[in-house]
Amino acid sequence: MPVRIQVTSSDDPRAGRIVEGARHLGVPGLVACRVSRVHYLQGDLSADDIHRLCREVLADPVVDQLVVGPPETTPHPAVEVAPRPGVTDTEARELERAAAALGLPPVRASTARRYELIGDLDGAAVSAVSRRLLANDTIEQYSLGSIPPSFDAPAKAGARVDSVRLSGRADADLMSLSRERLLSLDLAEMRAIQEHFGDEGRDPTDAELETLAQTWSEHCMHKTFRARVRLEHTGADGSVTVAHYDGLLAALRTVTEELDPPWLRSAFDDNAGIVAFDDDFDLAFKVETHNHPSALEPFGGANTGIGGVVRDVMGVSARPIACTDVLCFGPPDLADRDLPAGVLHPRRVRDGVVAGIGDYGNKLGLPTVNGAVLYDEGYIANPLVYCGALGLLPSGSHPTDPGVGDRIIAIGGRTGRDGIHGATFSSAGMDEATAEQAGTVVQIGDPITEKGCIEVVEEARDRRLYNAITDCGAGGFSSAVGEMGEHLGAEVDLAGAPLKYEGLEPWEIWLSEAQERMVMAVPPGDVETLRRLCDRHDVEMTDLGSFTGTGRLVVRYGETPVVDLPMDFLHGGVPRREMVGRWADPTPAPVRVPDADPARLVLELLSHPTVASKEAIVRTYDHEVRGGTVGPPFVRLRDDRPGDRSEHKPLGTWAPDKTQA
Repeated sequence: MPVRIQVTSSDDPRAGRIVEGARHLGVPGLVACRVSRVHYLQGDLSADDIHRLCREVLADPVVDQLVVGPPETTPHPAVEVAPRPGVTDTEARELERAAAALGLPPVRASTARRYELIGDLDGAAVSAVSRRLLANDTIEQYSLGSIPPSFDAPAKAGARVDSVRLSGRADADLMSLSRERLLSLDLAEMRAIQEHFGDEGRDPTDAELETLAQTWSEHCMHKTFRARVRLEHTGADGSVTVAHYDGLLAALRTVTEELDPPWLRSAFDDNAGIVAFDDDFDLAFKVETHNHPSALEPFGGANTGIGGVVRDVMGVSARPIACTDVLCFGPPDLADRDLPAGVLHPRRVRDGVVAGIGDYGNKLGLPTVNGAVLYDEGYIANPLVYCGALGLLPSGSHPTDPGVGDRIIAIGGRTGRDGIHGATFSSAGMDEATAEQAGTVVQIGDPITEKGCIEVVEEARDRRLYNAITDCGAGGFSSAVGEMGEHLGAEVDLAGAPLKYEGLEPWEIWLSEAQERMVMAVPPGDVETLRRLCDRHDVEMTDLGSFTGTGRLVVRYGETPVVDLPMDFLHGGVPRREMVGRWADPTPAPVRVPDADPARLVLELLSHPTVASKEAIVRTYDHEVRGGTVGPPFVRLRDDRPGDRSEHKPLGTWAPDKTQA
């Protein structure tokens, strides 16, 4: 029988937020909430082992109340929330690692959260609070009373590879397939794939179709920026002029190359931009939106948004030194009746996003600096969640030249179903149906694993153990290996890829965007050195295959063929879009200043959430970890006045000691 351990803090800040949220939901009967963490352990543990684990890992005897065994009876409704089966339980994995570090027998763990709702509540009120405040149906399940533990079984994958019929499909049928599989491909792209496999005399496998959709996604290919555009301009006098340009991305690249600033190290070609910092170091910077995932699951979307840009900085061989963010939400006081169907309330989105950003940066040991928070009705259905990361690397230390024979090495987290279709989902429009269909695109962050990867990448860079590196971005192994091997070709065997749980098909292993994974091109003679380095930092490492020089992407699962695609079609076969833009000169209307008391207008302006103080948000972030922050967000003697900028002097760049990045 699993051992149940319940830990209740004397003053959990989540309780107050839940009571306040219930009031906004129209449930004033909730007057208090008692929040507990629930841990289930399965293994050959003695009573002393359990006591030691509780004392050293799970509970603080000063502020926590501990119950080992069944939950205590309570007159109040109790709701337990746990990850859905197949969703990574990161806390449980860390608990298993902690038990092993203490020298205890092997255990399997499962976790949940328990909420005792105190007040005058009927069944409808309990259900509303559970659905709207306590659990996110995308990744969590809840139950009135105790929820059974879900232990991950030993990870196994199936070797099933399906063929997807394209031959003979009409246009409407092709588009139906694109929607059903969440490919986010348009008709011209589906026709191009149909024609390619028609020439080969076969239909694609599920993995081949998914690989093409990922590589051709807006997220990865930037098809809008590459499109040919016809711009029709209507002047104030009604005259129309027409201009053409051959892709905005090409225009930006051309201008940048013509300017050729001496401080620019890399732009447009890698995971992050790189500029000169001083004579010895370069600075990497990456900003990316994580809007769709944050709309579905605010905490996880923002959490992995920060994790993703940190990996992008690592993907140019830089040591991450800081995070930043710009966040845009709908009005926090929006009435429930004005909320579109299937959309989370802006207040819940805001709270989850802010918590997710702070959770990842704080646990990773990175300061979160600068940033902004804005509110507007345009962000009700889809928030804007800009996540950014800064990194430092010795000048010229980023290798970008994989060679034939280099081993394809994956390090970091295991592969799961979370994150599948991340690239294609982020390229689709956002509506209620999309949200219901796309639960697996939400990734689950694990900053502790990423911290280990940071240490491995930095040391491997300094020891020149790899010839190229990238992260498992919006297509997992598919995007990482496919992009790194674009000019070479690659051969991969997925049978050895470590998995989070059983039941994944080969195409899911290949496409999953599960977090905290990096891929390196490592010379065969350096593989064992890298393995010892990974072992020292407790980072899992897997040899997936090699770069071949054949110009083809070949993937198998053991002896089962999974993918066989020419690299030139994978990266060059997408039809180029033709777009039309229309612009008319505006006709400004005169501005009427309302007849109102200026003092009242100033107070209304200052009380608008975009203008009002953001201290409640900013205080949740760590700004000074690693010791490089010299201009914090709050200044003066008591750190109670807002600063007007952020100043950061990265560790390792302080003269006279410049020994580390």
